[in-house]
Amino acid sequence: MPAKINPTQLAAARKMTKKITDNLGGAGIFGVECSLCRREVYFSELSPRPHDTGLVTLVGQNLSQFELHLRAVLGLPIPEINYWNPSTSAVILAAHEAEQYSVHGLDQALRVKTAQVRLFGKPNTRKFRRMGV
Repeated sequence: MPAKINPTQLAAARKMTKKITDNLGGAGIFGVECSLCRREVYFSELSPRPHDTGLVTLVGQNLSQFELHLRAVLGLPIPEINYWNPSTSAVILAAHEAEQYSVHGLDQALRVKTAQVRLFGKPNTRKFRRMGV
């Protein structure tokens, strides 16, 4: 974040996102994911709540997705959102189904000076289940 796309692609993504969320109604954060294929922008996924792909907002801007969601639901003002720095996240996916599990590679991830790890605390795994970022 921010995505490296040209202004035309950004406008297309914003138009598509607005059309989708305006038709859903409600209040709060809608995590809308779009994919870029060559020069075209395509809708990919929608989450009607804060989403793990938005966790980059915890380190990249003054208001996180959680703060923005709460303000929107409660009708509180949302001031200007300031981006501090480019941010990214990588999902931790389960490799298989298990009732008990452990997460490997944390020592390597945390060698990166600015890295943060968020584990979701799920009680079990399923293949490809998101377990953290």
